[in-house]
Amino acid sequence: MKTRKLGTGGLEVSALGLGCMGMSFSYGAVADKSEMIALIRKAVESGITFFDTAEVYGPYTNEELVGEALAPFRNKVAIATKFGFDVGGIANGLNSRPEHIRKVVEASLKRLRTDTIDLLYQHRVDPNVPIEDVAGTVKDLIQEGKVKYFGLSEAGVKNIRRAHAVQPVTALQSEYSLFWREPEAEILPVLEELGIGFVPFSPLGRGFLTGKITAETTFASNDFRNSVPRFNAENRTANMALVDLLNNIATEKEATPAQIALAWLLAQKPWIVPIPGTTNPERFNENIGAVDVELTADDLKQIEEATSKITLHGERYQPANAKLIDR
Repeated sequence: MKTRKLGTGGLEVSALGLGCMGMSFSYGAVADKSEMIALIRKAVESGITFFDTAEVYGPYTNEELVGEALAPFRNKVAIATKFGFDVGGIANGLNSRPEHIRKVVEASLKRLRTDTIDLLYQHRVDPNVPIEDVAGTVKDLIQEGKVKYFGLSEAGVKNIRRAHAVQPVTALQSEYSLFWREPEAEILPVLEELGIGFVPFSPLGRGFLTGKITAETTFASNDFRNSVPRFNAENRTANMALVDLLNNIATEKEATPAQIALAWLLAQKPWIVPIPGTTNPERFNENIGAVDVELTADDLKQIEEATSKITLHGERYQPANAKLIDR
């Protein structure tokens, strides 16, 4: 597995990470714990060294899963987790007060079975707490040896700059894929300027770019995609043009649409590390195969020209969740 560097502080991880959220949160029925432990350990054996979780995934159960699965390999991997919501639940609102950050970190360390969190993200910017106070608290935790690197998630340009001035930000995690390209306008240039790595979540468009989802697909009643405007049947039909494009390129490259989507992301910048998630070992094998898919300059130009003619329909979040995104 190839590696990449996030930020300038020395964090080097596999070119693809593994997003663990869907193993216990958000996408319908919770997967079997023993099977997910086996999948995480298969990822380590395959060369994945970067694993993403958060206290709110479950809540709490995803950190426990990741901690148990990675305990035998702890010195070989980097674990990223997040704070930022009150009492562990998204519905409880934001809370990045310094005392709360410390409380969350102590609990996360226990669930993850570790003495140090490799990468600690603020899950969402809290408008009620100055970002300087957040960065300063994490800086103290780094000095105490409880955290190694500081990250932000879905933060805007102003807060990235303000936080970075207090404690260097190693990575920003935000949604980015051929299905959502908003970060290209302002975020990516600032990250490049400041030497901050980028960790795209939902790099496969929450499954849409795999080509396995159609207008007829039905989701489990507790799958959050039921409430995402971009995933209603009408918008899925309208957005199939993008999947068709990926299918065509995949055929030429003897790859899959998912591999093309991930290879496209990897080709954008050398400091981008996508974290596709899955509960399926076959899909995992497919995803890591993207590292070996080479897209030439002509391929990337072809994709750019084709996507510029495609209008995507539907917002990526329902209004209530969209309010949590820093602008």
